[in-house]
Amino acid sequence: MRIGVPKEIKNHEYRVGLTPASVKELTGRGHQVSIETQAGAGIGFEDDDYRAEGADILPTASEVFDQAELIVKVKEPQAEERRLLKPEQAIFTYLHLAPDVVQTRELMDSGALCIAYETVTDLAGHLPLLTPMSEVAGRMAIQAGAHCLEKAQGGCGVLLGGVPGVSAAKVTVIGAGVAGRNAVAMAVGMGGEVSVLDRNIAALRVLDERFGNRICTLRSTAHHLEKAVLEADLVVGAVLIPGATAPKLVTREQVSRMRKGSVLVDISIDQGGCFETSRPTTHQDPTFEVDGVVHYCVANMPGAVARTSTLALNNATLSFVIALADKGIRQALLDDPHLLNGLNVARGRVCRPEVAEAQGLVHVDACEALADL
Repeated sequence: MRIGVPKEIKNHEYRVGLTPASVKELTGRGHQVSIETQAGAGIGFEDDDYRAEGADILPTASEVFDQAELIVKVKEPQAEERRLLKPEQAIFTYLHLAPDVVQTRELMDSGALCIAYETVTDLAGHLPLLTPMSEVAGRMAIQAGAHCLEKAQGGCGVLLGGVPGVSAAKVTVIGAGVAGRNAVAMAVGMGGEVSVLDRNIAALRVLDERFGNRICTLRSTAHHLEKAVLEADLVVGAVLIPGATAPKLVTREQVSRMRKGSVLVDISIDQGGCFETSRPTTHQDPTFEVDGVVHYCVANMPGAVARTSTLALNNATLSFVIALADKGIRQALLDDPHLLNGLNVARGRVCRPEVAEAQGLVHVDACEALADL
């Protein structure tokens, strides 16, 4: 199969779809891999590293798209990339379509098969291709939040871990999934006073068994949520409904009553955000204020630690890329119901009910969408 990896063009995005080691696995199986020049240079993967593993280096993204049957990326295709997609192609990347009407419509118009990392499942019902980036984002959320608490960044001037004789910052984490668990671990490690909320008591029990009385676990009710948010110096939103738009759990009115200089970090921003006041930001311009509350809503948080993130992502995605290449796109999808769950758009039709519901579109079963191919 002809596989193409373009350079990521989202703001300050240095991750790359395939590492040289991943390329070696694919070329060793007889597949042709083309990499856009300098696609991995930002994290130390030079063109010669890819050449050494059998890849071709192409000068432009358009040439990569022109020759590829399968496009492997990291972030959702930007507008200029969507215009390069063709009906005979498949793209394998993060998409986060539910809150993004424009991207959804343009991917439908492209006629391509669009497979999203974030809705691929495993036998346990988990999301194995979202997990590594959720781990990174959860840990980064506390780093970013601690930085934003500094007075020079607009924060209230509180040190997250405090010092002897001075209280630590109060940290509220909303969501005890992968991102939330990692945020809790980092906040505890940095000495914060941590509360975590979730509706899933089993998830809270896991955290209680790990951290004991170093954290406070709370069943997420309207009362508990409001109280924990209003008392916090740092609030991390780590809420996920797979494939769907994130619920707005913290209202604009509640934000207006938060302490001035407190900080909100919205890990859920790729799916629309879980604070009513959230809007996507970039690593170049990561924060904004609403009613004196600092919001950090960078939509590609793991891109800030792009080498770690790329290696972690490739650990998870490579086996699926190999299956798509070895078997062909259609057969690989039909053979693996977990990979099939990743099919969001196929030949102009939406295959994920959450996306269709969010945008008022008709949902078509993924197998039905593949039947005519």
